[in-house]
Amino acid sequence: MPEETSRHELFAHTRTQLRGLGLPDRDAWNLPASQRRFADGAWFRLEIPTVNSAAATEAVLAEADRLGVQVNRITETLGLFRHTTAEIREMVALCADYGCELVMSPGPRATYDTSASALSSQGSRMGYRLRGQEQLVRAIEDVKRACDLGVRSFVVYDEGLLWTLNEMRLCGALPSEVHLKVSAHCGHGNAASLMLLERLGADSINPVRDLQLGMLAALRSAISVPLDCHTDNPAASGGFIRVYEAPEFVRLLAPVYLKAGNSAVGEHGHATTVEQARRMAQQASIVREIVGTHLPEAVQTEPVGRRAALAATGLGA
Repeated sequence: MPEETSRHELFAHTRTQLRGLGLPDRDAWNLPASQRRFADGAWFRLEIPTVNSAAATEAVLAEADRLGVQVNRITETLGLFRHTTAEIREMVALCADYGCELVMSPGPRATYDTSASALSSQGSRMGYRLRGQEQLVRAIEDVKRACDLGVRSFVVYDEGLLWTLNEMRLCGALPSEVHLKVSAHCGHGNAASLMLLERLGADSINPVRDLQLGMLAALRSAISVPLDCHTDNPAASGGFIRVYEAPEFVRLLAPVYLKAGNSAVGEHGHATTVEQARRMAQQASIVREIVGTHLPEAVQTEPVGRRAALAATGLGA
């Protein structure tokens, strides 16, 4: 009986078409290591999201200093228009002094608007997208206000806003160094969606939080911008903790932001307490320890600013 030289593959024609479009034709369950890196050569950076006040920012950075863990990015998710000018300036100054990126979220969103649909079980799928052209105008005004106060990085929840801000950045209406990060709340989880977001101007993309490793590896094969990947989550978005997958996130997805600490809070987008901020920094330190133990060759972005100067003199944490 002759040996079988090929086997039938389901949907082979469609898979061939996807490859012709520059997309992976399946999830990457061979788990290939990423050869991409940040511009500084680093494999990963640590991000602590849901840091929603100046007091929480100060607490999370102080606790990170005490624990000797480098935080590369702080993300605010309450909404820029919920903060006073003085508080925004204080958060900008705290992050600049520590040496990390501050990402803030443009307000008004569907959940802050008059929408009854956004609060219903079916309408909640609208997420934080913008309703009507006035919402778009107001979100742009929020970004402009923040730029005037020194903010340069924004988390975006609406694809139309992403495209608009990128076009404004390209034509000089916004500073060229503005960074646009797409939120997991947009609900994207396949390579075609992420390729589209990259083409719309995304500088980093947070896919949905519960993708398996092979699914995530396929995303990396389709785009070049950094991925933002949750290592733990609050109960409101599943409550799962993936710290032992963090080394694989780094190996497969570099350049990647490891988002750590949200298991210390109940939900996203609320006013973070000082105690929650400390616990988020502690959770980030666990992630850093596990990556260092199980993938010691992986390089994290070095401290910058004051923190780098202290480290050079031996006075830093």
